[in-house]
Amino acid sequence: MKTPSRRTSALSAATLALALLLGACAPSPKVQSPAQTASSGSTGTGEEVPAELAEFYGQTLQWEDCGGGFECTTAIAPLSWKDPAQGTIELALKRLPAEGEKIGSLLTNPGGPGGSGVEYITSAAAGIGEPVREAYDLIGFDPRGVGSSTPVVCLDDAAKDESLSRSFEDSDEGRAAMAADLEAWADACAQNTGDLLGNVDTQSAARDMDMLRAVLGDSTLNYLGFSYGTQLGATYAGLYPEKVGRMVLDGAIDTTLSSDEIGAQQAVGFENALRAYVEDCQGGKDCPLTGTVDEGMAQIRAFLDQVGEQPLRTSSDRRLTQTLAFYGIALPLYNNENWYALTAALDAAINGNDGTMLLSFADLYNSRNADGTFSDNSAEAFRAVNCLDARGNPDPEFMKEQAAQIEEAAPTMGSFFTYGGMACVDWAYPVADQEFDLHAEGAAPIVVIGTTNDPATPYVWAEGLAKALDSGVLLTWEGEGHTAYGRSNACLEDAVDAYLVDGKVPEDGKVC
Repeated sequence: MKTPSRRTSALSAATLALALLLGACAPSPKVQSPAQTASSGSTGTGEEVPAELAEFYGQTLQWEDCGGGFECTTAIAPLSWKDPAQGTIELALKRLPAEGEKIGSLLTNPGGPGGSGVEYITSAAAGIGEPVREAYDLIGFDPRGVGSSTPVVCLDDAAKDESLSRSFEDSDEGRAAMAADLEAWADACAQNTGDLLGNVDTQSAARDMDMLRAVLGDSTLNYLGFSYGTQLGATYAGLYPEKVGRMVLDGAIDTTLSSDEIGAQQAVGFENALRAYVEDCQGGKDCPLTGTVDEGMAQIRAFLDQVGEQPLRTSSDRRLTQTLAFYGIALPLYNNENWYALTAALDAAINGNDGTMLLSFADLYNSRNADGTFSDNSAEAFRAVNCLDARGNPDPEFMKEQAAQIEEAAPTMGSFFTYGGMACVDWAYPVADQEFDLHAEGAAPIVVIGTTNDPATPYVWAEGLAKALDSGVLLTWEGEGHTAYGRSNACLEDAVDAYLVDGKVPEDGKVC
């Protein structure tokens, strides 16, 4: 019942599940008293909570100006919600105060798992509807294990860079090499993160959100979540249905699916998105793909196979490996406005034997800086959260059989979504027990948004989540790319704004 978002979900040749970053050795979760952060600022709701949680729900946040009209602060959460005495961790928050008469706070999550809400709200606040910006304090926060909150830490930069660039053959030797690579990640995460590694599951992050809701002074949670953020929101609704306020889940993950089902369906999602791109490319100018759409898809697969045999030169001393070529192709599929850039990159690679542009896209996907460092720890957090939420079947025969099925359904992209069951075999901590209700019985209406040709979160997932949630309301955008709000059309944007600001629930099944 888990997974992707901005990344992809299955592990595939240790590529997708590890698509992100950070490194270096970091300390264990910081242990300090919530009282140390008490000051003036946000006022809690004053609601009653168990005695062992009172210091967390009762803390007062001290907000400070951090530029651009934003304010920043740090909240304290228990390392373990089941045993708060184990210690505490930090949660980084950033807010843009309401521009008009405030009706509450709107928590946001950009996806991942591993995406930074602090960074998201900094760059994306302007894309949120003006009526919403006027009515809410917009809140971005880094979930536990992510970014500026107490982070998950695994490999150093050099080792991570090598791992994210590595390709594996689909053979006994290749799978053994992949297993060794994944084991090295797991060992490094356990050694450098400590007990936090066993407490970064989505349910724990959802409990953090409830504490933040109360500390921010809201009786119910108003929430805008994208991609993995929909899983986080649905988990919150299942844990606290009576606390759901106005909730929008865009680019939905179907929480009723297994990890293996997620991987297989996401492979088809990327295959379909690539087909749409190829058709568009061939209908325009300077497309390096010739013939029919099927022939164009076959040319991309042939290119990927060729790069697998012989990595492509770039303008630097680095080579474009098959794994990096996949990332470079996948990234522009998240937004059809970037298709022109993919055309230029494929032309340079296929006709000019130059992988520089595709490598730059792969680096952007992986948050790799030009000097080989990484700008965030999204790769570490991605795997850490997913390994606690759910795991694929690690049986070798099952994985081989499923790989054949995936590659038949998605012959161009499918090989990068196989063998997901290997991802967590060596993980130091078990899957968290599911404690939330998949149906969120009793929750207020929850708006679930699906884009009809979304590569990373296929449209069928939005249909599935809206159906699974007792109060789910499906809102559809007929479009290309990942998620809809902020990049679709007035029909959808106005419907979301009216719901968040005025509580006007869209008609279930509305199509924009």
